[in-house]
Amino acid sequence: MTDSPQPERPISKAWNWHPDLPLQNSPLFSWPPRPANIAGWFARSWLKLSMTVIILAVSVAVWAWLQPSLERFQSFEFGWIAQIVLRNAVLLTVLAGGAHFYLHRIKAQGDNHKFMRREFAKKNRAFTLNDQVWDNVFWSLVSGVPSWSAYEVLYMWAMANGYIPALPATFTFAWFLVLLLLTPLWLSFHFYWVHRLLHWPPLYRKVHSLHHRNIHTGPWSGMTMHPVEHMGYFSSILIHLIIPSHPVIMYFHMYLQALNPVASHSGFDDLLVKNKSLLSLGEFFHQLHHRYYECNYGTADVPWDKWFGSFHDGSEAATDEARARAKKMKG
Repeated sequence: MTDSPQPERPISKAWNWHPDLPLQNSPLFSWPPRPANIAGWFARSWLKLSMTVIILAVSVAVWAWLQPSLERFQSFEFGWIAQIVLRNAVLLTVLAGGAHFYLHRIKAQGDNHKFMRREFAKKNRAFTLNDQVWDNVFWSLVSGVPSWSAYEVLYMWAMANGYIPALPATFTFAWFLVLLLLTPLWLSFHFYWVHRLLHWPPLYRKVHSLHHRNIHTGPWSGMTMHPVEHMGYFSSILIHLIIPSHPVIMYFHMYLQALNPVASHSGFDDLLVKNKSLLSLGEFFHQLHHRYYECNYGTADVPWDKWFGSFHDGSEAATDEARARAKKMKG
């Protein structure tokens, strides 16, 4: 398939495609506050088709139709645990497999809005099974799904036995909405600090380097991690053992971690249909991290990297700074 025509816009020679540069963080923490920009940010996340909206819909559907009865969770049984593991494996396979097939196998939109032109590595001993895609599938399903499922099993068992606080039956929709809006911010906080720890050289060499073998990322790359990293990555869910919550919030939280990386690591900025953007996919903010390593450890939702001096805005100067940090870390 021939590539779709690229829009006429300035493109850095280092990339096949990138959004407007320099990158900006979300306006949530800008000072002085910019109410119109903040309202626009929330509208893009919640009032149009987005991964956030899709994941919320999946969370509600799973709780309503694909969940074993609460009584079954009171004791650990192979049946319901296997059901959760299988359901999670199917969710990830359908989403990641479908995105890989559309974007990279049949190349439905060519290289249009693709960050890097390179293809996935084959016959490369750096990857498990000597193949980048199968390496990613292996670690996502063999390590990622069981780790993700283990936290879910723990939560459901604790909730069924009354060991954790839960929202009362009379909880207000307003409190539910507050929890929903705060979840991405908590995830950003947790991800930044766990991620910084993983870039400590001993942990990076033994654990996190497995994820960073993916310089050019694809839909299966986001959940490709060492088992130790998976357990730390998903540990953010433990907040629900302390703060009164609801299973839909827990699933929303968990799927943001497990399914959203399919989009954020897809290698493309947008999903195009007839050359028009249907859905925002990749995060160039995080693609910069995969290419230059020692930068953009957090997310663009909260400016952790700007506050701690590791923000890469896509400029050549920021690339030089990231390379200098990487050299210092290796030294």
